[in-house]
Amino acid sequence: MATQIALTGIKPTGTPHVGNYLGAVLPGIELAKRPDCTAYYFVADYHALTGAHSREQLLHDTAEVAAMWLAFGLDPEESVFYRQSDVPEIFELSWILACFTPKGFMNKAHAYKAVADVNREAGEPEDAGVSMGLYTYPVLMAADILIVDADVVPVGKDQVQHVEIARDIAQRINHSYGEHTLRLPSASLRAQTQLVPGLDGRKMS
Repeated sequence: MATQIALTGIKPTGTPHVGNYLGAVLPGIELAKRPDCTAYYFVADYHALTGAHSREQLLHDTAEVAAMWLAFGLDPEESVFYRQSDVPEIFELSWILACFTPKGFMNKAHAYKAVADVNREAGEPEDAGVSMGLYTYPVLMAADILIVDADVVPVGKDQVQHVEIARDIAQRINHSYGEHTLRLPSASLRAQTQLVPGLDGRKMS
């Protein structure tokens, strides 16, 4: 039987919340239970560096996310469970992908556009406070996805764009190096969860 590869990651930024559970943990655990699926789970600690610069806080938040996965039923004996920063090849691949990524892809990325919009509304330069880590965030996420040959990536509605960008970058590389060089991933979106708002009406995070 052909086996699908599913990838689910959570960025350790603060205490895990209901949005993490509904958007990533629940669909990720469900996929892992399928006999035709091999599940990869990771804690995206390097992604957290776009906002978290305290070593102690990052270590604490990383441990909290790992504990959440285990508490909700992840079995390390049956799935692959890892910390992003423990796989240096991800960052090597990220550079290769960046060399095939048009700047326009990053200009359209939700995370960057959200910060630019807030800056404009406040009368600030639109790139105020924007690091290159935030700007190229989707390239690192593409590396997370493509390095494990993921077929399916469970995501919340706001993360679908990242999977689409990963797919677009992979297609560009396959055009140059052969159509089977990188596997093209697809997003898996649970219609009943979509986007989970916080008490202030914004995305829960």
